[in-house]
Amino acid sequence: MADAAATTAPEGATGVLVLADGAVVWGRGFGAEGSAVGEVCFNTAMTGYQEIMTDPSYARQIVTFTFPHIGNVGANYEDLEADNPWALGCVLREDVTAPSNFRAETGFDAWMRANGRIGLAGVDTRALTRRIRLGGAPNGVIAHSADGRFDVDALLAEARAWPGLEGMDLAKEVSCRQMYRWSGGMWALGQGYAEGREDDDRPHVVAIDYGSKRNIFRHLAHAGARVTVLPATASFDDVMAHRPDGFFLSNGPGDPAATGEYAVPVIRSMLDTGKPLFGICLGHQLLGLAVGARTAKMRQGHRGANHPVKRLADGRVEITSMNHGFAVERDSLPAGARETHVSLFDGSNCGFELTDRPAFSVQYHPEASPGPQDSAYLFGKFAGMVGGNK
Repeated sequence: MADAAATTAPEGATGVLVLADGAVVWGRGFGAEGSAVGEVCFNTAMTGYQEIMTDPSYARQIVTFTFPHIGNVGANYEDLEADNPWALGCVLREDVTAPSNFRAETGFDAWMRANGRIGLAGVDTRALTRRIRLGGAPNGVIAHSADGRFDVDALLAEARAWPGLEGMDLAKEVSCRQMYRWSGGMWALGQGYAEGREDDDRPHVVAIDYGSKRNIFRHLAHAGARVTVLPATASFDDVMAHRPDGFFLSNGPGDPAATGEYAVPVIRSMLDTGKPLFGICLGHQLLGLAVGARTAKMRQGHRGANHPVKRLADGRVEITSMNHGFAVERDSLPAGARETHVSLFDGSNCGFELTDRPAFSVQYHPEASPGPQDSAYLFGKFAGMVGGNK
């Protein structure tokens, strides 16, 4: 890494990452040309780069992959978690190679280019990850220019001017724009995704889309629920017009306190109905705010498919998929909220349930896309609660 004073690109450099603290990281650009500003984070997953890039929770973020070989299996339509990628770009150790997988429909480089996303390869990702771990996730600008010409001073100024994720409501940006009914089940090799059921006798879950991943809805449907998805800004009357048997709060990007300004009153009204409620990631944080807990920005966040979480009820350890930069503060949970899961990395809260109402949430991603399947049982737990309320 150099500093901003060294503005001349090294020979062969066609991409750069400029951090707000003045660090300049040169590399080989791929994907789309141009520049983008956001928060620079790292993800430790060994698989699932396409799911990560299309996860709406990564809106306004640049993902550093710690696993060196990203892009080797190409890209395909089945592995998308949203219609478009939401991560601004990615930083890799090795160059993207030609795809080597029978499921590939195109190369990762071509997919990034077609979707307007910027990549930077040839970077010492260990050094960059260590910098983030020690100093926190910085703001930065990623840029790609085939001719290797960059105005580093201008990129540095842009990185320093960007306000950061704290205080930023992004759920409105990534949420669906209108109601829709989810259709489709789980994926199987050689078969693709299961077709949706047409019957209406299943328990009905209304899901609030703060930036949801598709695999969450597949798991809810697989567990036996009929799912209706509403935008993040849906009112309580909008929700109840669909006569739900239970409520789901999705994952999503940004500062939960900012999203909570309009989401928390709706969630409190949901809780007052006495119907079951389940939240994941941002949904977990919003439920915490709704019952009086606090949230705070983490220094580096948790992002990967290998995070150990202890289940306090029996002491068992679940290996989980995580993606969050904010967390519910453990000591702020009220008396009516019982902690259920904690991170074995740093002891942060990873789940709680209410003792007086049928509501629970987890900070991690039990839908495992990408990631392990240790926590998929939570969808069955919730479906059982909703079925009993039908």
